[in-house]
Amino acid sequence: MPIRDLIPTMRGRKEGSLSSEEWASPFQRLQREMNQLFDDFFRGGSVTPFNERCEGFTPCLDIKETDKEFVLEAELPGLEENDIDLELAQDRLIISGEKKEEKEEKKDNYHRVERHFGRFRREIPFTEEIDTEKVSAEFKKGVLYVKLPKTGRALENRKHIEIKSA
Repeated sequence: MPIRDLIPTMRGRKEGSLSSEEWASPFQRLQREMNQLFDDFFRGGSVTPFNERCEGFTPCLDIKETDKEFVLEAELPGLEENDIDLELAQDRLIISGEKKEEKEEKKDNYHRVERHFGRFRREIPFTEEIDTEKVSAEFKKGVLYVKLPKTGRALENRKHIEIKSA
């Protein structure tokens, strides 16, 4: 029997089938992270360091490709444009930054302050050449929009291939 069969996993459960109350406590979140760490290790996949899993957040991205450009939308709620660093390096776009959030609530019988801090970094590789002079970015209502036009050479290298039925 392989050792990976002895490790408890989340196999058999559908994604999202757990209630939010079931994973609400810190110990249950720790258990979920440890299960994922062991699953990744024994499946031979890349293992994200534990401190990077728990710290910060990972922004959701949508990337669309047209014939002429790539359009990226990144959800960055609670951030301002000066909290975000955007860089185009060789064949990849790098989005990084830091989220700082502090909530304070004062009532008659209590005073609560919650702080959430975390850095994030996403690297998006591109297989087509990007025209670096024409890249544009706009940030509005917590969403970063980036347009990455392709170079003329990248557009010329495309060829339509006809599919024939047998």
